[in-house]
Order: sequence, then C-alpha cells, then structure tokens
Amino acid sequence: MARARFITFEGGEGVGKSTQVRRVAQRLRALGYGVTTTREPGGSPGAEALRALLVTGDTERWSPLAETLILNAAREDHLARTIRPALARGEIVLCDRFADSTRAYQGAAGGLAAEFILRLEDQVLGETRPDLTLVLDAPPQLGLGRAGARGGAEARFEAKALAFHERLREGFLKIAAAEPKRCVVISASLSEDAVFEAIWAALAPRLEAAGDAPIASEPH
Repeated sequence: MARARFITFEGGEGVGKSTQVRRVAQRLRALGYGVTTTREPGGSPGAEALRALLVTGDTERWSPLAETLILNAAREDHLARTIRPALARGEIVLCDRFADSTRAYQGAAGGLAAEFILRLEDQVLGETRPDLTLVLDAPPQLGLGRAGARGGAEARFEAKALAFHERLREGFLKIAAAEPKRCVVISASLSEDAVFEAIWAALAPRLEAAGDAPIASEPH
C-alpha cells in the first residue's frame, strides 16, 4: 500500500470536506505528526487573491476555460509556496480540493475537454500528485441544502443549476473509479462522526505503510 503524505479531499458542494480536514488534522497532530492544512482555490497569498475571482459573483462570470486557466495559475503558486515546502519538511499535507476538482467542475460538469485539462495538469503538477484522495459523495440535493444553510458570499458554484451538480457528482465518481489505488469514496450522507471514522479507516493503514515515525512541527 502506497504511503500517504499528500492527501486531498474532494467532492461536490456541502459534503463536509473542510470539517473533515480539520478533524483529521487534529487527530494526526495528537499522534505527533507534522501537518499542513490548505485549500483550493487558495492556500498561498497569490492563490487566495485569485480565489475571490472564482468563487464570488454571477454564475456565468467566467467560462470553464477561463476558470481552468485561473485555477492553474493559483495552483502553481500554491504548490510552489505551500505544498512542496511542507512535503519537503516531511509534513503531511491535507488539501481541501485539488486538481480533481478542476477535472470535475470545469471538465465533467462544465464541458471543457478533458485532454486540455490534463495537459495543463501535467505541466503544473509535475511529479507532485496526491498519494490519497478521499472523495466525499452525497446526492446533490443533500449537499446543496447543507451549503445553503451555511450561507456566505462564496456561493458562485453552489448557485449553478441542479443538472450541473449532478454532472459534477458523476465526474468525481468516474475519477475515483478510474484510479482506485489513489481514490477512496466515502459516503457523506452519514453523520459527521461516521464520515470521520470512515476516512480514518481509509487513511490509517496508509500512514502505517509509510513506516515513518511521527514528527513534530509548528501548527499551520
């Protein structure tokens, strides 16, 4: 089983990724691991500036092509300034969304050609790829209901039509099916505690497989 140092959390709107990133980070730190938590779009000063362009405003503010270009500009900065330095320090990186979200949102749901997205992905990511991707899956109506209750200004994608979110869910599940060694699908319809335990059951054996002793680091 492959070691897990770079772990991404994926899924549609309202599936609880951010909550689970916090919970997993808390348990890892309690066990003595150094952990960096981050997110996309965002995760570095430059990328956070670009995030505001993507997640606010009218649903048709950008085309899928424009979104993909902005996302990859943000991702390049994120990798250079946050993810790669943390991995070089020996820390575990927990990332709320990463390249699979571009494949699913702009590709499967938005209609942009997968070949184009993957070519950009190869250029930007290089060899920095997730070791484990946890795909939190729930029916779109459930996730959108949760997201709507949460509120906030960053609702540009949440406001898209239900058909978009149905394609999005299908896109994430296809990614997981195509890469079963990397991706684990977790039912996000369960309670928060049950989702966390399912995530930990998938993650813990990969930590043991790494054979690394926990390391201490400053909180991030």
